[in-house]
Amino acid sequence: MKRNLLLKHLKENGCVLYREGGNHSMYCNTKNKKKTAIPRHPNIVEFAAFDICKQLGIPKPNIN
Repeated sequence: MKRNLLLKHLKENGCVLYREGGNHSMYCNTKNKKKTAIPRHPNIVEFAAFDICKQLGIPKPNIN
């Protein structure tokens, strides 16, 4: 999955950029205050994207 599509999905579900790290960006869900790291790779493996969404408490992205 493309990183920009995952970030768009996160923003649509109420997540915001919390801080920037060396190799990752930290995102926070504003509704439940859960945080997780998003790697800075152009492509993110689908199971990793699903795990990121699970950690933030949002639905999985629709991958077609």
